[in-house]
Amino acid sequence: MRHCALHVALYRVGGRTAPRRWALTERGARAVERDRTELRIGPSALRWDGGVLTIAIDEVTMPLPTRIRGTVRVHPAALTTHDALLCATGGHRWTPLAPRARVEVALERPSLRWSGTGYLDGNNGDGAIETAFRSWDWCRAPLGRDTVILYDAVHRDGDSTAIALRVDPHGTVEPIPSPPEVALPPSRWRVRRATRADAGGTATVRRTLVDSPFYARSVLQTRLLGETAEAMHESLDCDRFARLWVQAMLPFRIPRALA
Repeated sequence: MRHCALHVALYRVGGRTAPRRWALTERGARAVERDRTELRIGPSALRWDGGVLTIAIDEVTMPLPTRIRGTVRVHPAALTTHDALLCATGGHRWTPLAPRARVEVALERPSLRWSGTGYLDGNNGDGAIETAFRSWDWCRAPLGRDTVILYDAVHRDGDSTAIALRVDPHGTVEPIPSPPEVALPPSRWRVRRATRADAGGTATVRRTLVDSPFYARSVLQTRLLGETAEAMHESLDCDRFARLWVQAMLPFRIPRALA
């Protein structure tokens, strides 16, 4: 409760990798309220009515201050109750809450509208991620009516976790064998990227959405379970995140609000 933020990133159309607008302002417990159906973080709020998650956004971007204001509505096709342990001790957990959802974006500032397919999940842990993990790669690919989600984590002690799930339109989660690993080109900041694809298949980076010193978010063209798909992918380098020079850069992108 002492360190809460709503992260909003709007991406450019075209080849540039920097988000068009980026907001991630950290707030203390006095600016945070929550109950069973609502989480309020400063001027923004998330509300769940049992069928739709409504995200009311009112944030200021960094490093150049501009406003992001409007509403995002997430309509899950189905909700899952699947919980996955990311490490053997159970200290970090992941839940694919809505592997597929219809998303409606209506922003006033900047003025834009968008609707399409989205995703909702949750991570929680008992400690800092950099003390438990060295790195991870995550991938979500819609395949026809189903969705495939891949999660590969390398633990601090050298062990690893590989999760591969197939989720049907009703939210039924089926573990599947992890496909072979495929190396991807590193990001501009030299963050290692990898994913999994069918044996004999390929995966390529179509676009890099976020390219930071410790994290990369990308759109892939891949092949899974015999189908070609466009997938969302992320890579996190916890070793890089923990370095002092990276920590010193964070306040310029993640300011802390005084109230």
